[in-house]
Amino acid sequence: MFNSIEILLIEDSPTDATLTIRSFNQAKIANNLHWLTDGEAAMDYLRQQGEFENAARPDLILLDLNLPGMDGREILAEVKSDANLKRIPVVILTTSADEEDVLRSYNLNANCYITKPFDVQQFIQVVQMIGDFWLAAVKLPME
Repeated sequence: MFNSIEILLIEDSPTDATLTIRSFNQAKIANNLHWLTDGEAAMDYLRQQGEFENAARPDLILLDLNLPGMDGREILAEVKSDANLKRIPVVILTTSADEEDVLRSYNLNANCYITKPFDVQQFIQVVQMIGDFWLAAVKLPME
């Protein structure tokens, strides 16, 4: 049995967020998933500022690139340049299949890049594979 995993989902689409949450629940992986819809709130959460003063440190970040305001690329750059946050694995989960986005994400030290399938069943399978790999197979840093 696995310990409960803290997941931060940064996703502006309610449909995609709901599918992601449902997929983790179906995979029966113990997790506390926190969903935020914009980059500014996500950085406050990660830095435990403002209303997120008591937020749990995530073990894994699922990050959409195309967000209103501060986008996923900017969040990734900030997370990976922050000594207190850079070891948190960041999985890019986005609709963009643009090679420039892929290269830029890896250059900013994303841990992996996944293009969201448009088919709902495939989307659910992809999220479950993320859970199987990142939450069941991988040894995550304690901090």
